[in-house]
Amino acid sequence: MARLLGVEIPNEKKIEYSLPYIYGIGLPMSRKILSASNIDPNIRAGELTDDQLSLITQIIQGLKLPIEGDLRREIQAHMKRILSINCYRAHRHRRGLPVRGQRTHTNSRTRKGPRKTVGAQRNPGAKKGKV
Repeated sequence: MARLLGVEIPNEKKIEYSLPYIYGIGLPMSRKILSASNIDPNIRAGELTDDQLSLITQIIQGLKLPIEGDLRREIQAHMKRILSINCYRAHRHRRGLPVRGQRTHTNSRTRKGPRKTVGAQRNPGAKKGKV
């Protein structure tokens, strides 16, 4: 597997689709990087030469994109700040509810988890049979 910026990218995929394996680089940014480096996006990642790999690395570093650990730390710092100031978004995060205004009456099962059915339970101390 080819290695870029400490991340293993799959050799069998086209380089256009292999670059997004780096955290912080999506498909549009991948296309910009490849167009800036004049590399054919249809080449497989395993077929790239060392010069092409180093060129891609230089372009990513030249763009000063936060990627991998730096981006994760940045996002974590934003979350800590939000939680420390006790804003509305922080309350939603703490409760495990959708944060960006989505409805919760019928949807948001991904965020809330599986349904917890609440039903009436029989009192074990009640008389059995007819009253």
